[in-house]
Amino acid sequence: MSVFLSKAILDFFIAFGIVLGGAMVGGIGAVISLQSPTHTMLEVADRIKIWAMAAAIGGTIDPMRVIESNFMGGNLSPAIKQVLFLLFAFLGAHMGSELVKWVCGGRE
Repeated sequence: MSVFLSKAILDFFIAFGIVLGGAMVGGIGAVISLQSPTHTMLEVADRIKIWAMAAAIGGTIDPMRVIESNFMGGNLSPAIKQVLFLLFAFLGAHMGSELVKWVCGGRE
């Protein structure tokens, strides 16, 4: 398997796991604090998506700098790879959020 594909798959599942795990642990916290776990899980899943993407691609702004420097310099290949990594991370975070919504019985 190519290095690009393996990193893209890893980014997808890291973002997916962050959203799913964060929502589940948030639901446990809601039960302990006597709040609605369903509402809390849905809220956490929506709020944590952007952070899951950032963590999946490395947790810094460096991927954005790679896109900027390579795109402006005329070298599109590294910039396109970074955009695709962001896309895979977004898809993982979004699918994790949708799974939480499905398990919780839809949107509130």
